[in-house]
Amino acid sequence: MRSDLRRLSGLTLSLILAGGLALAQGSAPTPQDLEALNYYVSNGDNRAADAELRRLRAQFPDWDVPSDLTTLGQQRSPAAEIDRIYRQIAAGDLTEARQAMDETSRNFPGWAPPPEMERLLATAEAQAAFDAAASAGNAGAAIEIARRTPAILRCDRVNNAWRLAELQAAAGQKAAALQSYRGVIASCSGLSEVTATLEKAEAVASDAELVELFRLANAQLPGSGPALKALETRLRAGRGDTAPEASAPAAATTGGAKRTPGRSAVAEADLPAAGRPRTAGVARSGGGAGAGLSAVRAAAQRGDWRTCTGLTSGATSADMLYERAWCVYNLDRPLEALAAFEPAASGRLGAQVARDARFGKTLALLALKMTEEAARLAAATDLTIQQRREVEAIILDQRGVRAYQLKEYRRAIAFLTAYEDLTGGLRRDLAIMRGYAYLNLGKRTEAKRIFTELNNQLATPETRAGLNASR
Repeated sequence: MRSDLRRLSGLTLSLILAGGLALAQGSAPTPQDLEALNYYVSNGDNRAADAELRRLRAQFPDWDVPSDLTTLGQQRSPAAEIDRIYRQIAAGDLTEARQAMDETSRNFPGWAPPPEMERLLATAEAQAAFDAAASAGNAGAAIEIARRTPAILRCDRVNNAWRLAELQAAAGQKAAALQSYRGVIASCSGLSEVTATLEKAEAVASDAELVELFRLANAQLPGSGPALKALETRLRAGRGDTAPEASAPAAATTGGAKRTPGRSAVAEADLPAAGRPRTAGVARSGGGAGAGLSAVRAAAQRGDWRTCTGLTSGATSADMLYERAWCVYNLDRPLEALAAFEPAASGRLGAQVARDARFGKTLALLALKMTEEAARLAAATDLTIQQRREVEAIILDQRGVRAYQLKEYRRAIAFLTAYEDLTGGLRRDLAIMRGYAYLNLGKRTEAKRIFTELNNQLATPETRAGLNASR
């Protein structure tokens, strides 16, 4: 597996992410190109037929259009079967879709699956296989799947490239992981994609490598210099010896437990509604509430995020994208959630959903550790009291941890105290951090009070070490 991990070079990943090959255009439409026109003609939909005919004439200027359009469809097109296959692909029923495609080819000898259908199904199958390999920690299999189907590593699926890099890093192949991150930075043009990649790459990059990655990012995004500079300053400031003179235990320097999908940094006991964001109970527009949308909402209601995500694959309506945004957020894919929230956040589903979508965007930004961007969005949004309380708690948490890592102990104490005032309590890891912040300011009495209280609640090596250091 180690040799496989080395093979996926940054150049290869760059080529994969950059896109595919252009397809040659014929001089006349194929039977697949004519399917929509035949469908409209056979159903007597003259307006749609005229519009489709104009499109085909523009696409195939040398095509001799027959005077009787009904002759184009003398061989019946499997319209119903085609619709069923696309629905199966969207629902994630990939085995059934493949079987239906083969059956339709046999039952309609003049029909062949259109390239778009083949591409969608192959990509969906590859994604499912990649997800299984990644979940199993099988980096070799994941790399092989990516080689066979490079579409799953394009920039619109950047989460796959990140997962691949994480697998490589977990296998001890930090150089390969760095190459994967470098490929994303060299190929993707979205600032949020690039900044999130830089933050992830920081864990495996040396100081010199981090400088090189930012140089590459600036070349890729020449208009984003200030944002990239601010990020570089923050990352480099956190790379030094973050342990103070009286060292806090590791748990007290990381900002608490890693967030699981759909959970904020705020404990459920502090914020009962701060678990997974809900899709139920939110007012929505009446448009688009078909059977497909109902199935998506039902999956979201029961917390079946993968089914919800599969049902909304390729969705374009604001309603479906809004549901998808919450589902991919709960699958720990905040970058995808940001994009999916955008149509609803712009007001296409009404003011209340726009507010909730902007709340979702704020949570996604916080999951990406883009604290200040999230704070600006929250300040510009009329959030509910509950939403604002949850967002502000996470912001105070992240700012407190960052201030501590930068050895700005007074600011860290101020942020953590504000967090405590807001939520009515302080998580144990943050309380230990605040104790060490006082200790490093020379305020031993206050530090001893905090560590004594924590030790009385539950004696641990961390609380005993804090007590000893504050005596």
